[in-house]
Amino acid sequence: MDAFAALHPGIRHHLVNSLRWDGLRPTQELAVEPILAGDDALVIAPTAGGKTEAATFPLLTAMAEQHWQGVSVLYVCPLRALLNNLQPRLHGYAQWLGRSAAVWHGDVGQSARQRILRERPDILLTTPESLEAMLVSTKVDPRVLFSGLRVVVVDEVHAFAGDDRGWHLLAVLERLTRTAGRDLQRIGLSATVGNPEQLLSWLQGGATSRAATVVSPPAPEAALPPEITVDYVGSLDNAARVIAALHRGEKRLVFVDSRRRTEELGAALRERGVTTFLSHSSLSAGERRRSEEAFAEGRDCVIVATSTLELGIDVGDLDRVIQIGSPNTVASFLQRLGRTGRRAGVARNCLFLCVEDDQLLLALGLLHCWASGWVEPITAPPAPRHIAAQQLLALCLQEHRIGGATWRQWWSLPDLFGADGDAIMEFLCGEGYFERDGEMLHIGPEAERRFGRRYFSDLTAVFSAPPEFLVLAGRVEVGTVGTDLLVEKVAGPRVLLLGGRSWEVTHVDWQRRRCFVEQVGSGGKAKWSGLGGGVSFEVARGMRSVLLGADPRGASPGVSLTKRAVPPGVTLTKRAAGALSELRSSYVDAVSPEGLVVALPPEGSGRWWTWAGTKANRTLQASLPGVVDPKQPMDERSLRLLPGIGPHEVSRALSNVRWRDPEVTPAALAGLKFSAALPRELAIRTLAERLGDPAHARSVCAEPRRVVRGD
Repeated sequence: MDAFAALHPGIRHHLVNSLRWDGLRPTQELAVEPILAGDDALVIAPTAGGKTEAATFPLLTAMAEQHWQGVSVLYVCPLRALLNNLQPRLHGYAQWLGRSAAVWHGDVGQSARQRILRERPDILLTTPESLEAMLVSTKVDPRVLFSGLRVVVVDEVHAFAGDDRGWHLLAVLERLTRTAGRDLQRIGLSATVGNPEQLLSWLQGGATSRAATVVSPPAPEAALPPEITVDYVGSLDNAARVIAALHRGEKRLVFVDSRRRTEELGAALRERGVTTFLSHSSLSAGERRRSEEAFAEGRDCVIVATSTLELGIDVGDLDRVIQIGSPNTVASFLQRLGRTGRRAGVARNCLFLCVEDDQLLLALGLLHCWASGWVEPITAPPAPRHIAAQQLLALCLQEHRIGGATWRQWWSLPDLFGADGDAIMEFLCGEGYFERDGEMLHIGPEAERRFGRRYFSDLTAVFSAPPEFLVLAGRVEVGTVGTDLLVEKVAGPRVLLLGGRSWEVTHVDWQRRRCFVEQVGSGGKAKWSGLGGGVSFEVARGMRSVLLGADPRGASPGVSLTKRAVPPGVTLTKRAAGALSELRSSYVDAVSPEGLVVALPPEGSGRWWTWAGTKANRTLQASLPGVVDPKQPMDERSLRLLPGIGPHEVSRALSNVRWRDPEVTPAALAGLKFSAALPRELAIRTLAERLGDPAHARSVCAEPRRVVRGD
């Protein structure tokens, strides 16, 4: 098929005369035929690789040729900011054919929503949460709004599939399919992943007769190799000094691992006269938008961000990406690296500024995996029982009642309910979440009590977050802060750091969760709760390989990898090389090419250096209570042994393991949203199955070991 000729004549005209394109990119060429044929598809390309156009141009062609009417394409994104960024572009493309695109999410006002309901756009952009809110709303008739729906496009599908938002999205799409009255073509847009066929199969959901096509042309050889530099700076203040001194006159995007560090680094850069903007999830939408727009229009400036800017939000033409410390995944690194090098003759680049030894080791281990061609497979979390409970309640809100014996007909997702669906339904009925009326079920008083606030708005939000206070300067929303920062003792005025500026607290409305502030010169403090996601088995093994002497710029036998491409361009500064040398000296008794080290001192407790990753070590700690100390903290590298344990006890224990899931604490259980809508034992099992990695734990037990006795 001639892909360009297959597109609608109006699109071909505008590609040549409006966009001045001389042809389609390889990804776009390969996407035309399967999308026009109605196949489900996964379109894979790096950031700014033309994925949006690869899906949009053939869909607009089908829309015109098949005379689709009303909302025929639903475009789902993980972030509101991404929707806002995409809508003008998609609307512009749609107008080439006399069509339109509109956005619907939590920040869209009632007048705009009413206009959408009156004058249905051809493409509707939304989030999964807003889509479900439409399905359950008393102000929207979803059977009318989606009567013409044909296709669902899921942008950044890899960002959904790896957590509970993915299960939520699939379940809502199943309900939407039944509401629309026809099977819906599903198209996912994704960055590079390690398992594209499995990701597409996951996106297809339950039983489907549609063909499935992965669109992933071979990556063209880059004109310039990426420029990756790793530096060791020792402190966040030193990182600010380096950023302020380097690359003046250029536009720099700096990624950090937490909101607190975003604020602290932003303040440090502003003190050094650097034009600095911030972006993180606790800033108000308006504050983030102002920062992102100002940064996009600026030149000699820096924006400091958490992963909020990792996805495809356009912040203009970047010169540099700087990473404080290291992300935990290769996929995240690739997303960030892909923000640069979009101009001809400019290489992709990333500067790692490590402020701690552990960060340097993680960065080098991650780069070792990347240089060897490995990228994480995207896998959905197991046993989404809490999402199943949420979906039953949401369906009852949508339909006003559900059949006690027929509710399963709404979903063809065996992994959503599994073998526990009936137990979940029995619990919901027994605890008053549902009330029975013959064969039908209605929303009960317990569901009203737990989730009924603001017409069940809590029921459509799948993520749990600690309660936060809205920070207001007059009537302007600055962002949110956690309770800890407002209750801890301080000497003198309480001063917050938010949006890179200091704010003195003037009043706290505890009942309405409002914090009123006035801007002051300096002295603010930032603090949020939250835990990192842990380190995978493969990246932990990459760290071990680097300590054993592997060059982080290329592959070695230390990690089992699928490809052996070794991109050039990774440079260690003298400081980083010196710090790596010191790390290798300090870990000399923690790694051995002969096997995994069991370090046994003459007194006290020993340590087993598994280098198995966070989840596998949790499983090992839970499954070996006779040799591993359950009270000692563990990480991705090692496990602390009980006092007095020797090599014979370790060998006996590893030859006869009773495998168990990691222990679930009450605090951890509270963090699983909708866990209250599950029987307690199912809620505990759900979380426990997600905390461990039994497959890699088993493989670690079978590996050779080397005992190292201390002095």
